[in-house]
Amino acid sequence: MNFGLIIIGDEILSGKRADKHLTRAIDILGQRGLQVAYADYVGDDPNRITETLRRAFASGDVVFSFGGIGATPDDHTRQCAARALGVDLALHPEARDLILERMQDVAAEQGTVFEPDRQDNQHRLNMGMFPVGAEIIPNPFNKIAGFFCKKERGGIYFVPGFPIMAWPMVEWVLDTHFSALFRQGAWQEQSVIVFGAMEATLTPLMESIEQAFAVKVFSLPSVDHPTYGRHIELGVKGSPQVVAPAYATLLEGLHRFGVSLGPELVRT
Repeated sequence: MNFGLIIIGDEILSGKRADKHLTRAIDILGQRGLQVAYADYVGDDPNRITETLRRAFASGDVVFSFGGIGATPDDHTRQCAARALGVDLALHPEARDLILERMQDVAAEQGTVFEPDRQDNQHRLNMGMFPVGAEIIPNPFNKIAGFFCKKERGGIYFVPGFPIMAWPMVEWVLDTHFSALFRQGAWQEQSVIVFGAMEATLTPLMESIEQAFAVKVFSLPSVDHPTYGRHIELGVKGSPQVVAPAYATLLEGLHRFGVSLGPELVRT
């Protein structure tokens, strides 16, 4: 099962806001032994959002979509999700009740009378307009629900762009719907800092390790690292049981090349 991200918003692509969802999603999934397989960034263009969602639905992956589920003119995600699925939008009964409950709470906090028929309150109900067949994702911050649309395998889980709301909602989705997958995809990285070597020279060694073990070999060159200067971080990643012998083989090969080795790193 692959886990992907779709991060929506012109403000991300224009640089007005820095994306925080990718690094946090890596952490949230990593705590459960899962990994982010890919992340797509999309501006507030309805056609592009629709096409991105259509591909995600067809992939069979579990995809988290961040942003664009409000009710302002630049929020297109709910409509695009319905179009990608070929269904209509409809007011979700449970989402509607939660929105009304939130508006009552706000009125009570402000010491005003709750007027459900007031124009702005009626407009807020648009935040509960989801594709037909969608189910809700609880929002512990302000009760305004997200939603998800499942396919035969996988599906897309839509949460707000606000981190304070989105991240607990992602955790709820994982803990509620995908706990059976936790730790099954546990992985480990083990690497070493290599000095005085060229990637092209080490490529045959890297290829031989991938052929011999069920791991991925990675090479991260740097020319101006503040501590190590010019070097290559060379390592393997995969399940912990396989990483150990693969890494030992990598070190043996590096010693045969006579290169200078620096610190060793382990990430889980």
